[in-house]
Amino acid sequence: MSETEIRDDRAAGRLEALQGDEVVGHIEYFVLEAPARALVPVHTLVEPAHEGQGVAGSLARELYGIAAREEVVVAPLCPYVVKWAERHPDEAPVADPDLLEAAKDWLRAHPGRF
Repeated sequence: MSETEIRDDRAAGRLEALQGDEVVGHIEYFVLEAPARALVPVHTLVEPAHEGQGVAGSLARELYGIAAREEVVVAPLCPYVVKWAERHPDEAPVADPDLLEAAKDWLRAHPGRF
């Protein structure tokens, strides 16, 4: 297995895992601006040939790392990221319930986005 590089394509709302030139997985997310700035992961996908290699976990870890560096929170709506955060409470602070609700409202208001 080759080394996995993580790239943040903020404009596209994708955090991508690359092995060489191949995108082997990604997290789709958006940036919530109100009531507070947050990164909101919506979907995590890993290509079938790369499942079970820690790609999704690396993506989730990097998303929380980006949030920490930017001093914002992660408000996870993606079921995988929610479960990852529960297993890694030291790396994944719990989001305020009001912020999660605001993220769900944003998603409902932009139905074609994801």
